[in-house]
Amino acid sequence: MHAKFKAPGSRRSLAVGAFALLTSVGVAVPAAAQAVPPRVTLDQAIDLALQHNHALQAARTTIPQSQTLEVTANLRPNPVLVGDAQFLPLFEPGNFSSDYIDNAAQFDVGVAYLFERGEKRPRRLQAAKDQTAVTAAQVADNERTLTFNVGAQFVAALLAQANLDLAERSLASFEQTVSISEASHNAGAMSDGDLLKIKLQLLQFQMDVSSAKLARVQALASLRQLLGYESVPGNYEVAGDLQYQPVTISQDDLKALALRQRPDLRAALLGVTAAQSQLALAQSNGKRDVTAQINYTHVAAMSTASLFGSIQIPVFDRNQGEIARTRLAITQSQELSNEQSSIVLTDVTNAYEALHTNDAVVRLYQSGYLQQARDSRDISQYGYERGAATLLDFLDAERSYRATELAYRQSLAGYMIALEQLRQAVGTRSLP
Repeated sequence: MHAKFKAPGSRRSLAVGAFALLTSVGVAVPAAAQAVPPRVTLDQAIDLALQHNHALQAARTTIPQSQTLEVTANLRPNPVLVGDAQFLPLFEPGNFSSDYIDNAAQFDVGVAYLFERGEKRPRRLQAAKDQTAVTAAQVADNERTLTFNVGAQFVAALLAQANLDLAERSLASFEQTVSISEASHNAGAMSDGDLLKIKLQLLQFQMDVSSAKLARVQALASLRQLLGYESVPGNYEVAGDLQYQPVTISQDDLKALALRQRPDLRAALLGVTAAQSQLALAQSNGKRDVTAQINYTHVAAMSTASLFGSIQIPVFDRNQGEIARTRLAITQSQELSNEQSSIVLTDVTNAYEALHTNDAVVRLYQSGYLQQARDSRDISQYGYERGAATLLDFLDAERSYRATELAYRQSLAGYMIALEQLRQAVGTRSLP
């Protein structure tokens, strides 16, 4: 037996859409229309979370931040403007004349520029681009994790709703039993003690409803936080069923798919490429740059030009330490990539086995135990209402039925969460 949640029909969807349109343009909407709670499916919940979750939005800003570093890495050195004035008669102002300035003072104006060697700029740019690729893969992995969290919490909300429906139906059914018992008591067919036992059992049903309502509110609130608090109103509901969807793909195929799809593994592999780019940049930085300068000089009534050039002699500093460090960083990245591959395969194995374990539990309930618990309750209730069964037998059958129904719903939710874990482990929601 499934706990059914019917998706909104076309009429209701049109009503909700019209309500959103009218409120967006400021048209007054009747209070009855405003009371219709919006219903969110799992796919819609995931879309809302990917668009509005604040933690994910903050993580996504790291991509354009990394892209701005590409701009910085691709910048050329600025030219340097130099100038000086020498032999000015500051302490002998009487000699300050145009003749003195033209013949005795010296003026220099020049431009210097640093010429980078070793392809430093293109390698800086490549290193920055490789780091941006790593950042993008890490953000994609954040999306994968958020999608799983939303899926798991959505299933928890479905379970809470199913438990509430069961508790309310059980309460309504037992209230009818209490009414029948009171009628029997008034007719003298039931003792005071049995009637009190029935009424005390009613308290348990009422407490179950209260607990189920609280669990539903808490599950929806936790889901709303993942979706982005402002993305859905406070009275929203989840739409969907606790349902069993068998997975037919083999574990080996899932592992191969995970090695292609998992963004955290892609980030680790891109980390190796980024480390190699850092090594190439460190080797380029070991090449010394040339500084060239041209000056215009006016002295002794003559104007002349001068050319200068300078370069460090790499006797001691050849960037050896950074080159050695980046070589070790490549080895580190390769080891981390291998470790991440092992983590991916382990995640798939664990998720696959968990799914099949939950699958076996669900099949046990569906093989007959659930129907047997329901039939046992119905038979005991029928016999009790006609005096053919004792009160204790009826109450015991009622407790067994409720426990079996709750356990079945829990097993369905466990299977669906295990399925979400498998999707997370593989890195895709599209599983055969």
